[in-house]
Parts: sequence; structure tokens; C-alpha cells
Amino acid sequence: MKTLLGKKIGMTQIFAEDGTVIPVTVVEAGPETVVQIKTVETDGYDAVQVGYEDQKPQRVNKPLAGHFAKAGVDTKKHLAEFKPGEGEAYEVGQVITVADFE
Repeated sequence: MKTLLGKKIGMTQIFAEDGTVIPVTVVEAGPETVVQIKTVETDGYDAVQVGYEDQKPQRVNKPLAGHFAKAGVDTKKHLAEFKPGEGEAYEVGQVITVADFE
């Protein structure tokens, strides 16, 4: 899974050696927490569900609060699913950061 959730912080620019200006988007990436592991046996497909950006518990509806409580993780604002790569193993509650990438 070569994917990480992030939030756009803003824009800036980089000046190249030849004097050209390159526009750059600044993104705050991760950390994200593994909330659920989906398998072919239980869900019909393989996926890793991750949550990004903490959310106050009172701002999450009861079904989602129960979902996070079952996983034993803090409530999150965003949920996403990604297909895991070959040989990659994840555990519920595992935190994925930028440092996990090459």
C-alpha cells in the first residue's frame, strides 16, 4: 500500500538553478491509523481501512463511534480503504507515517 492521506496546507514556490520558478503544493501527510482489515472471507475483497485526523468523539455518530471503539482507536475525521501490496501485513491500531516509506 503505497498510499498516505494528507491535507493541503498551502502553496509556495521553488526557484530552480536556471532561474525558473516552480509552483509547489505543501501537503501535511499522515499519520494515519489502521481501523479495520478487510478480507475475502469476511467482506469479499482484501483492503486496509485507515483513519486520518483525530475527531472529537461527540462529533461522530453512534455507528461510527462503535466502529472505532471495536477497533480500539481514537475517533477519526476521515476514513479510506486501500488495497494492500504483496507481502504487506497490517494490524488494527497500527500507525502509518511518512517514515514508513522509502
